[in-house]
Amino acid sequence: MFDTQAIGEIGLRDHGGPTTVDEARGPLGDGSTARPIVLLHGLMGRGRTWRRQIPWLRRYGRVFTYDAAFHTGADVGEPGSATELATERFVADLAEILIWIDRGPAVLIGHSMGALHAWCAAAAYPELVEALVLEDMAPDFRGRTTTNWTPWFESWPERFDSVDEAIAMFGPVAGRYFYEAFDDGRLHGRIPVWGAIADEWGVRDFWAQWREVAVPSLVIEAEHTVTPPGQMRRMCEVNEHARYLRVSGAGHLVHDDAPHVYRGAVEAFLSGLDN
Repeated sequence: MFDTQAIGEIGLRDHGGPTTVDEARGPLGDGSTARPIVLLHGLMGRGRTWRRQIPWLRRYGRVFTYDAAFHTGADVGEPGSATELATERFVADLAEILIWIDRGPAVLIGHSMGALHAWCAAAAYPELVEALVLEDMAPDFRGRTTTNWTPWFESWPERFDSVDEAIAMFGPVAGRYFYEAFDDGRLHGRIPVWGAIADEWGVRDFWAQWREVAVPSLVIEAEHTVTPPGQMRRMCEVNEHARYLRVSGAGHLVHDDAPHVYRGAVEAFLSGLDN
């Protein structure tokens, strides 16, 4: 179980919740009775990359973010063993965080890697999860690795001097996203470690975990997705609790690339949970 020091190290932040009267749920006061909403970042992200979504999400619950293991800062250490990078480890961490928050079943909103961890947590710990929002992640990447990306990763500078430098390298959406995750321009983790996390997805699939999910789920796919063709639509065909949305023109970071479409879809989904 996480202790207070460990919670601090992962950057768990309580962003608060509703402070007004909600017609569906009644007086919410300081948000203490609102449902928890936990935001889960992607493979190269960090909790604070959700900053543009947090303000409007607070209308629907008490919002929390944190940094997954090996995403906590430029001085992060190396894993002691391969098991520290297994999906099960990250899912167990998430479950402990939900228990620490101690506000009842949570809505998990995950991007990419965070989406995978969200649905695996819903399968393994159904008592801790109320609903899921899953963005641009699929259950089966078998046969794919990060090897082809290695030369590009090695071309990155030791430190980005400004957000403009990051934008020049990654484009306006991803550049801003990455720079916000960095520690004063320095990478907030180690690329080989992140690559090892992703390489696990290339040798196993997570269809069984997805089929076990029994909570309402919104599955959002980018038009320019990183997922294998057809898989995200198939997810909604094999799970009766899921609904599918494809966002035209959007890249992998749908929540930043098509923020108005993403917000509208998520707000409608969250509003429907009480109906």
